[in-house]
Amino acid sequence: MLPPLPDILSTLRVVSLPLSHRFRGIDVREVALFEGPAGWTEFSPFVEYEAAEASSWLAAALDFGWEQTPPIFRSSIRVNATLPAVDSARVAQVLERFPGCRTVKVKVAEPGQELADDVARVAAARAFLGAEGRIRVDANGLWNVDEAERAIHALAEYDLEYVEQPCRTVEELAEIRTRVKYMGVPIAADESVRKADDPVRVAREGAADLLVIKAQPLGGIRRALEVVEEAALPVVVSSALETSVGISMGAYLAAAIDTLPYDCGLATVSLLTSDITADPLTPRAGAIDVRRVVPDPALLAHFAADASREEWWRARIAGCYRVLDDAFAVQRASE
Repeated sequence: MLPPLPDILSTLRVVSLPLSHRFRGIDVREVALFEGPAGWTEFSPFVEYEAAEASSWLAAALDFGWEQTPPIFRSSIRVNATLPAVDSARVAQVLERFPGCRTVKVKVAEPGQELADDVARVAAARAFLGAEGRIRVDANGLWNVDEAERAIHALAEYDLEYVEQPCRTVEELAEIRTRVKYMGVPIAADESVRKADDPVRVAREGAADLLVIKAQPLGGIRRALEVVEEAALPVVVSSALETSVGISMGAYLAAAIDTLPYDCGLATVSLLTSDITADPLTPRAGAIDVRRVVPDPALLAHFAADASREEWWRARIAGCYRVLDDAFAVQRASE
């Protein structure tokens, strides 16, 4: 059962947080926060997502705010640094915001940039980390198969841990995985999991070596754990540029997975210039704690979005709520 919509909206706070570096084409991150019986929770689909897609993010927020979290296997999570598509000269400046992180995820295939820019950025990350560090790259599905093969060849000398979503479709992922298998470079799927009607298809069709799992897009911790179990592949738990409240949801998901061989993408609070708590979930010695987060009222007030943006988010939550309510009605009718 869904909690009543007025209960959700009664504690709603919308904040607008500046980023330290441009990321995903934005300089400011807007998120909605509200409090349920289990604690504070976050609803933060990117603004371009329509209600059909964003409703899964609301389901996750309600699950985290109204239900107790599953049992956990660890109290802290090793995390990776995230490197936006910055000029190579700025790489060290960005990575210094992630103290103790031994792994870096480097954004590549940025529109308007060239492969040479990606190579220079990855080379700078390798120089920063040293030989023992781990480097993974993320193309967000923006290469075709031939471009992906060329790029992986160009970047392979920097000892890639894996390549995340090099191509858009499951079929393309399967092909590029076959082409580069001899190189020993694993292929990870992200968008083919979180944006798919069938998030396990990519595993079932042998198109990836590991999956990137995000709690909000998959509908919450419990649904994400079902995907992990069904896929039967190694996973990396990642985030979607959230505040510490949203990162807390991801941390509990990561802690509930018994085997976690990779550092997780749960350090993106470090890409914000500020957070909504004085004790943010940023890396300490390369890890974050698994804990609930309570926003600081003063920070909520300082970064509050203007009235028009709050109304926009109220309407968005109501629209997503209707999608979920309709889905529940269909489910009840079929039982």
